[in-house]
Amino acid sequence: MRIFLPMDSAAKALGAEDVAAALRAAAPEAEIIRTGTRGMIWLEPLIEIERDGVRYGFGPVEPDDVAGILDGTSPKALGPVEELDWMKRQTRLTFARVGVIDPLSLREYEAHGGLTGLRRALAMTGQEIVDTVKASGLRGRGGAGFPTGIKWQTVHDADGPQKYIICNADEGDSGTFADRMLMEGDPFTLIEGMAIAGVGVGATRGYVYLRSEYPDAITVMTSAVEIARAAGVLGKDVLGSGKAFDMEIRKGAGAYVCGEETSLLNSLEGKRGVVRAKPPLPALQGFLGRPTVVNNVISLATVPVILEKGAQHYADFGLGRSRGTVTLQIAGNVSRGGLFETAFGISLGEVVMDLGGGTRSGRPVKAVQVGGPLGAYLSVTEFDTPLGYEELDAAGGLIGHAGLTVFDDSTDMLGKARFAMEFCAVESCGKCTPCRIGAVRGVETIDRIAEGDTAALPLLADLCETMQDGSLCALGGFTPFPVMSAVTRFPDDFARHKEAAE
Repeated sequence: MRIFLPMDSAAKALGAEDVAAALRAAAPEAEIIRTGTRGMIWLEPLIEIERDGVRYGFGPVEPDDVAGILDGTSPKALGPVEELDWMKRQTRLTFARVGVIDPLSLREYEAHGGLTGLRRALAMTGQEIVDTVKASGLRGRGGAGFPTGIKWQTVHDADGPQKYIICNADEGDSGTFADRMLMEGDPFTLIEGMAIAGVGVGATRGYVYLRSEYPDAITVMTSAVEIARAAGVLGKDVLGSGKAFDMEIRKGAGAYVCGEETSLLNSLEGKRGVVRAKPPLPALQGFLGRPTVVNNVISLATVPVILEKGAQHYADFGLGRSRGTVTLQIAGNVSRGGLFETAFGISLGEVVMDLGGGTRSGRPVKAVQVGGPLGAYLSVTEFDTPLGYEELDAAGGLIGHAGLTVFDDSTDMLGKARFAMEFCAVESCGKCTPCRIGAVRGVETIDRIAEGDTAALPLLADLCETMQDGSLCALGGFTPFPVMSAVTRFPDDFARHKEAAE
């Protein structure tokens, strides 16, 4: 008997280790394989039992449920996991192996298509690799959505005795967890993507900057790098090609601003994590002053499937200039939270009401914040908005890392606006005045509005404009998105404070 049980952090937080102990006690002869999560967090811990090559699911499982699952009487039987609506409706490219294989089995990774992309890349020139990534339409999945291939081209063309590939794994946005799930559930795809990037642009060294709050991801990634190096996937002679690429894991201290690429580079160099002014661009003078590719986890982890299946296969998904798939992270007050990978273009309403099942509280949806704590709040009147870079921008939002946080009608949006300003004030690196001082003044101004002084609203708008135009990085520059979207879309929440004061 083969039993699959996630060792993902979310599953463990929901009791997966106690379920594993119960399984070992009840079925000592069974082979228990620890995997990543399938992304259906509301069903975790999720047990899968393989019968005739088909994996049947049970969840959410508690230790007392194990006996019934093993004897076939459990009411928590879900049927074949691949036939569940949540799974059938996805287009899993980047996350195809997550929840399916043992994350640290290189043999299983290869059996499910792993290393095919790297082997193809090793037979190509660097320019051919870069051209393939450009043709795929892949854009940065960390926030700005900059075309990945153009960034690679800049580093490819730059002169330098040493070039670097830096993976930004400092996933600090609230309500986002795709990077962590990928690293815990399929670490070799990130390693393979970084190796392809290295071969493509001529970089022989790579680093994963991983936040300290992800201890399980750190453990899995560290082990995976050691396994890959021992198998010749990393090192001086990658898969016998004569080309070199090696990498290591570096742990960040947890500053939110270190998710910004230049702050990350400073931290990686052992300096204070503060923003650098641009130019020069990191692609030309990045880590230690050398040409550097800085990409998000999902961006780099998607490269292997592009090289494996071809640029056109990937580009065939999506809409407009948003090509390929987006890894939606559905969180907050929602019935079915988790990770759902699909082509760009799905509407916001379908994600929240259909996939997410509406609010967990059962109350009407009031707002959805898209893109993490710096993303705009959208109302139910905008549920027809397609999820794409330009499409969301036209609606006054940003897709960011594709996290969606749902709020019901009991939420005070003035309080959410204040939280955004306070978050910026706490997390600011202090390098530039608009962010350092503006966020503090923003909290004070919103507090005045909360006391009934709605005359301060124009002042808040002016302050947000200054922060947006004058900040050195996205922390100060994007904080106005949640603040002003709350003001403009939910004005009643600001006016009623004046009424209460009167």
